[in-house]
Amino acid sequence: MADTQREIERKFEFTKPKAERRGVPDLTGTAGIAAVLDQGTADLDAVYYDTPDHRLAADGLTLRRRTGGADAGWHLKLPVAPGVRDEVRADLSDTVPGPLAALVRSRVRRADLRPQVRLLSSRRISHLLDADGTLLAELSTDAVTAERDDTTATWTEVEVELADGVDPGLLDAVEKAFKKAGLKVSDAPSKLARALAETGTEPAPRPAADAAEDGTTGAHVLAYVREQVDALIAQDPAVRRDQPDSVHRMRVAARRLRSAFKTYRKVLDREVTDPIGEELRRLGGELGVDRDQEVLHEHFEAAIAELPRTLLAGPVRKRLRTWNKTRRSASRRLALAALDNPRHLALLDSLEGLLADPPLLSGAAKPAAKGLPKAILRDYGRLAARVDHALSLDPGEARDHALHDARKAAKRARYAAEAAEPALGTSAEELAKAMKSVQNLLGEHQDSVVARTALRDLTHQAHGAGEPSFTWGLLHGREEARAERGERDLPDVWAEASDPALRAALG
Repeated sequence: MADTQREIERKFEFTKPKAERRGVPDLTGTAGIAAVLDQGTADLDAVYYDTPDHRLAADGLTLRRRTGGADAGWHLKLPVAPGVRDEVRADLSDTVPGPLAALVRSRVRRADLRPQVRLLSSRRISHLLDADGTLLAELSTDAVTAERDDTTATWTEVEVELADGVDPGLLDAVEKAFKKAGLKVSDAPSKLARALAETGTEPAPRPAADAAEDGTTGAHVLAYVREQVDALIAQDPAVRRDQPDSVHRMRVAARRLRSAFKTYRKVLDREVTDPIGEELRRLGGELGVDRDQEVLHEHFEAAIAELPRTLLAGPVRKRLRTWNKTRRSASRRLALAALDNPRHLALLDSLEGLLADPPLLSGAAKPAAKGLPKAILRDYGRLAARVDHALSLDPGEARDHALHDARKAAKRARYAAEAAEPALGTSAEELAKAMKSVQNLLGEHQDSVVARTALRDLTHQAHGAGEPSFTWGLLHGREEARAERGERDLPDVWAEASDPALRAALG
């Protein structure tokens, strides 16, 4: 069984042998530290696993099997921010536990996870306490020996890890005190990174998502694609862990990739990108069920909270919880099944292959200042035609479908402009903002369409259980009003977003 802990820590190293001989300074009196309590010494034996080409290390992940100390077991550390990592733990076993293997699958794919480095540490532990005896942080001084094949390396490092809920400012105060004593923040982000560097096996970093210096349309498009592929890979473990907003972020990365392939079809060969785009569409659809249910539930909870108690007829909140639990359970299974499907790994392989050997067309060689605006304006024209068509229809189901199609076109135009921002600057940024305003308005309309379908379902369930359905009908009426407001506002929002000056600024 795996569990997760958030680590907020800072690693230090001695700047000179003389400072190392003096050891760690007494921190009593620093930032509310009233006592430093010695916890003794522990001997730790950790074997770090990775692919032969160090895919995990290249992305800042570490996977180890450790014995000794109070937390023996398997540990997977996932970067969150500088100095912040989530540690997912599992019990000791001879092989990598299944839950941890799943969390690294988007990086590892079909490669084997093998022992890469062994770290032996003699760890002296102290607890930093406040005046009430509450734990503020754990201070560890590690004498480390790294072993890889016939190569060894040794060093001493100091680590300060905050207790839950402690102000991270404590680490700044400790750093200041350490600096005076001859310690600095470690250059290596982790023990594994230092071990690999000092044994001559430092992994090559993943290619950066920055645009190439040649300034071509192709370079900028590939940089954008790389950014979205990285997001797709990074969100995989977050979705598996059911992290907030992770399904949405992964789905957006998939949408942006699909849009880029369509928008920049004169840059990347569609014979290559169309099959990939179809797989991205499938992935987004399977993830979308879970995301849509999450959004619906939050929206209904907020809508119910706004109603006076006199308008809550029957067990409304209980009915909503039951409805959501059933649907969310099914949608969650569908999302995880999509990630475990071999087609998902094949999709990631295809995306990496595209980046490794881009199927560039002649349009890729054009200067970005010329090639990107043309592609953006094509998508803008597509959006304009769909908005005009939707506004020409009478209110009803046909108009609802047309507005939904316009929403998808607005997203594509927005993503196209956002992809061009590094090259085109303010002109692309302003157009992206305008397209986002249209997308948001049309999104509100489509959300109301989806919400009304769900409310009819809730009404039937309540009626079948002998419960009053008044509140669900009331909410349905409010959703109709929301849609009508959006349709009334659309001409004005579109008029502002279609300002010719925005398009002219693109050149």
